[in-house]
Amino acid sequence: MKNLLILIITAALFLHFYPQPEVTKFYDDQKSTLLDVFAKFSDTKVRLKADKILIDLKPKLDQFSLEEVTYLKEITLSRESVKSFFVEYCTSKKRSVIFHSTNQIEVCKTISQYESML
Repeated sequence: MKNLLILIITAALFLHFYPQPEVTKFYDDQKSTLLDVFAKFSDTKVRLKADKILIDLKPKLDQFSLEEVTYLKEITLSRESVKSFFVEYCTSKKRSVIFHSTNQIEVCKTISQYESML
């Protein structure tokens, strides 16, 4: 274990003082992948349960068309899909082809209440 740590530190110092673009890119890619895997399994933060958005919008669903409700159910299947919808349509103010503009505003407003938990 000690030898592995020494090897890692030596590699990091070498890349710091003698940058190698291909090696540095490979190292950064592997590091980000490893950190993502560790973060996924060791996550202790409070996270949003994806169907919470659907539950909060339930009183307003009579304003939504059947196609919009079906799409909303698809979005709320996982936290990742809620986050990707929020980034793609809410933060960029892009219009969804499925949601009516007022309904999209309602969905985005509901998701934004839980933005820190995404």
